[in-house]
Amino acid sequence: MLSEPVALSEDAGHEGRGKVTIQLDSRGQVHHVDLQILALRGFEEFIEGRPCDEVPEAVQRLCGTCPVSHHLAAVKAMDRIAGYDRLTPTAEKLRRLMHFGQFVQSHAVHLYHLTEPDLLLGFDSETNRRGLVDVARSFPQLATEGVLMRRFGQEVVRAVMGPRLAGAGAVPGGMRRALSRESRDLLRADVDQVIDWAVGALRVLERLHDTNPAFYDHFGEVGGNMIGLVGRGGALDFYTGRLRARDALGVTLFDGVAPAAYRGVLAEEPGPGGPHIRALGPEAGWYRVGPLARLQVCDLLTSEKAETERQRLLAVGGGKPLHGTLFYHGARLVELLHAAELIRDLLDDPELLGHDLMADRGAPQREAIGVIEAPRGTLFHRYEVDDDARVRRCELIISTANNTQAMNAAVRKVAAEYFDGSEITEGLLGHIEVAIRAYDPCLACATHALGQMPLSVELIDAAGAVVSGLRRGADGGVSCCVPS
Repeated sequence: MLSEPVALSEDAGHEGRGKVTIQLDSRGQVHHVDLQILALRGFEEFIEGRPCDEVPEAVQRLCGTCPVSHHLAAVKAMDRIAGYDRLTPTAEKLRRLMHFGQFVQSHAVHLYHLTEPDLLLGFDSETNRRGLVDVARSFPQLATEGVLMRRFGQEVVRAVMGPRLAGAGAVPGGMRRALSRESRDLLRADVDQVIDWAVGALRVLERLHDTNPAFYDHFGEVGGNMIGLVGRGGALDFYTGRLRARDALGVTLFDGVAPAAYRGVLAEEPGPGGPHIRALGPEAGWYRVGPLARLQVCDLLTSEKAETERQRLLAVGGGKPLHGTLFYHGARLVELLHAAELIRDLLDDPELLGHDLMADRGAPQREAIGVIEAPRGTLFHRYEVDDDARVRRCELIISTANNTQAMNAAVRKVAAEYFDGSEITEGLLGHIEVAIRAYDPCLACATHALGQMPLSVELIDAAGAVVSGLRRGADGGVSCCVPS
């Protein structure tokens, strides 16, 4: 299945825009930097009033690159609302399989389609010559491997959910369909190659790091808290587990928090601050989620090769947590390897081919919370229903929202370091793009289609006037955005 590469795609990605405002003080020094995510998300209102059984399918439209994560977070909540406390072993393993496939697919998209142009062609290369097609010309083998890894992840999801994908996967209490032996065998024939490619890509990242360790270690480096799900023995668990938080020094802040109790430790208040650790408050309590946070919040990975690579990556910090923004790329690749190894192990599990797909039903509930690790970070879905089994209240905290302050901090650090003191330059704009893209927010400003990152950066003086600015448009061009 992996012998025929598919055509390289240069799609534009998600709708949305990014805007960075750099505020100067009276001495002309950087006083404040703010990243604004200009995107309208009305899904909470859209979901309210809908029948519960429609929700797991409807929320897949939240994100074009990680629909499975939203699907599973919602159906985990609906399991409880419908009265299902446990799944059958086969149903849970099928859910995990498609979730791990989503990780391979999504991480491959980010690493090979969005990040490779930065890392392999250089942050200072011309933006209209810094895209996937340019990588394919200069590094054809890596580009092909990336496309095929993405395809493998898609095939895993398709094998579980069916050719239609949307709506054919999980349902409250279990799964719609069993996995065929033929699909299992096809995937099993390819997974070892994906594992080998992931290990090889990690060696490429290491060689890039060794060309300029100080730059890679400290680009966008800001210490912060970290949150993720851990399972038995402190192992990272993408599908379930309990919440753990560690601070910038690696000290545990809380541990063993049931997902349903997340509002006791996390707060999401109106305003630009975003979610934060309740006990620390908005200023000190912001946190990171996603690959770099997860690998440092957990104690181990349960797959052998990925755990070796996790230890190898974290060793760069000499026993201290890693906070450099570019380490997200290595962490993401370790997670891709981990997901591929977990897929291999599931494909060798005879229970995966079972037909006992629905659990016994118990007492329904009026409120439930589904928490899962999406590729970009921890994802929270909370629902309340009425007497007619319609959603009365929907609350979503997506990964991008969880990373709001972390992205702001990284952009602030990059802006302070690369601002020349007088005007916004293309070099500054490019480095800010790289910092945002490391987090891979679910927005068009994370895409790297021929350098087309819809992003504007404005410089505002102490009096509040815009004195310099650049805008990267959807056509990849750069233009001045200073009012005339």
